[in-house]
Formats: sequence, structure tokens, C-alpha cells
Amino acid sequence: MMRRDTTLHKPGQVTKQWKVVNAEGVSLGRLAAEVAVALMGKNRPDYTPHVDCGDYVIVTNASKVQMTGRKGEQKFKQRYSEYPGGLKMESYNSLRDNKPDVLIETAVKRMLPKNRLARIMLKNMKVFPGADHPYADKKPVTLNV
Repeated sequence: MMRRDTTLHKPGQVTKQWKVVNAEGVSLGRLAAEVAVALMGKNRPDYTPHVDCGDYVIVTNASKVQMTGRKGEQKFKQRYSEYPGGLKMESYNSLRDNKPDVLIETAVKRMLPKNRLARIMLKNMKVFPGADHPYADKKPVTLNV
């Protein structure tokens, strides 16, 4: 007789919670690691790897996220236009000032698994540059970072 200790959920069985994170004064890497764990659902006892069992995460004050050392000046986000000489580079400091949502989404995306489920998980994250967000009616729980 086989004893089964683990529960494997099917895609419709998971109840998701809403969590809010204040990024003010938090290191970018630490923030991204905690958000990625919450998006994957690895902090839940009913974690199932092949099912989206993570929570919805709201990141506020994204423009006030910190970077240690001189990473803001020395690290760059690169994109390429597919034309000769089309390499565009933007420092993390200017990215934090102009598009903080892209900075945090990129950091979290790199900490998620490299599969099709990661794109679904990333859609469950909402990033806002200020303290206000339109999801107050969901009664989000604070996620400690």
C-alpha cells in the first residue's frame, strides 16, 4: 500500500491571494528574489511545480528601489534594434528614474523558471512607481521583504 503525503493541485484548484510589497529602500535583488518566490508559490505548503499556484503581487514605490555599490552607474540594460550599430544601452539609474517597472520586471523575470509558465506568473505582478495602486479593493496582505 502506498502512502501519499503530497498534494498535487490541478490548474483550477488553487486559491490565490493578493500581496503588496513596498520597494522603498529595499535592494533590487532582495526584492526580486522575494517577489519571484511569491509568484511561483514556493512559500505555500501546497506548491505544485507544473501549476501556477503563486499569488498576485503588487509592487509599490518602484522608483525608490535601492542598488548597492555603484551598480546604478555600472550596470546597463541592453536592447538591439536588429540593424547595424543598433545597440542601445541604458544605465540602471536612468532606468529607475524613467521606467522603474521595466527594471523590476526584468530582475524578477530572470529569477523565474525558464519555461512557458514563467510568462503566466509574470503577468500576476503589478508594478507602480508611486505608493498608490488601484487594487485596494482586493485587500492585499503585506509581504515582508
